[in-house]
Amino acid sequence: MTQPPHQPLYDPAAQPLGQPSGATPTRAPGQAADDRSLGEIVSAVTTDLSTLIKQEMDLAKVEMKEEFAKAGKGAGLLGGAGLAGYFTIFFLSWTLLFLLDNWMPIEVAALIITGVWAVVAAVLALTGRKALKESNPQLPKTQQTLKEDAAWARAQKS
Repeated sequence: MTQPPHQPLYDPAAQPLGQPSGATPTRAPGQAADDRSLGEIVSAVTTDLSTLIKQEMDLAKVEMKEEFAKAGKGAGLLGGAGLAGYFTIFFLSWTLLFLLDNWMPIEVAALIITGVWAVVAAVLALTGRKALKESNPQLPKTQQTLKEDAAWARAQKS
């Protein structure tokens, strides 16, 4: 029986596929693979599929961890930008309001300051949104290996 094209988490030298841990081979060294009984073949396929499913789950866990780290970084940047933006707006707005009050009515000065900070908030939001979009929760490596596994299983079936 051939192995699927990828086996990064499985060391074939450590344990042959189809053999439970610590078990001795069920056929003699000179015996051909075609001479196995149906029970031996089903047992080997079941063991192989169990190993394969475990490997796919491990791969999915690793990929999800990486993608969540990217998304968490983007969310943290957005949160930090929001907090810094809040304090900046608060103190700078008061400063600008008092400065502009020397040349125009205070209402017009407040409206100008509000417009400036609206633009700043939009830029920060777009930057954070871009960082979140760069994360890819679709697990492309896992999807590819699942396709390869399905093709391998179809080849074994025929």
